[in-house]
Amino acid sequence: MKISQKGLYALQAMMMLARHYDQGAIRIRDIAYEEALPEKFLELILLELKNARMVESVRGAKGGYQLRRNPSDIRLSEIMRLIDGPLAPFGDADQLRSLIDSDAEHRALYQIFLDVRNAAAKILDNTSLADIIKVAESPKGKKNHRKKEEEAGVLPMVVHGNRPRGQE
Repeated sequence: MKISQKGLYALQAMMMLARHYDQGAIRIRDIAYEEALPEKFLELILLELKNARMVESVRGAKGGYQLRRNPSDIRLSEIMRLIDGPLAPFGDADQLRSLIDSDAEHRALYQIFLDVRNAAAKILDNTSLADIIKVAESPKGKKNHRKKEEEAGVLPMVVHGNRPRGQE
């Protein structure tokens, strides 16, 4: 699955806002600093999230941005679809279903792509901001997650447009 740099920044900013939920608005400058994000790009991302009614802006000396809804009510898939479009790395589900119906010779291949798409969508649809900040803040959760990755031989996620560390 590919995620754009913009999508990754949006997820990072939303995670930070989730960690500070019910603590008031946070200035763009503070979000950018804490998450090491470019401030001007972050402004555009937060405006997009505001227009989608995921965050709200607060004016004044204590102004900034805050989540509009509880972190447990905001799904990762919702953020990713807003910023990057469909989740599927192989096209949308309707397109794949159409190929399955019309291309008998390659039906099994398209069915695999649909299964991958559905599995990714299910995980992202069932994971909220609250879920991922709990894992990130829990030393036990972090340790177990890392151990599972090592045992399974999981490769790091590829972010579209980024090179793996050490290859810059």
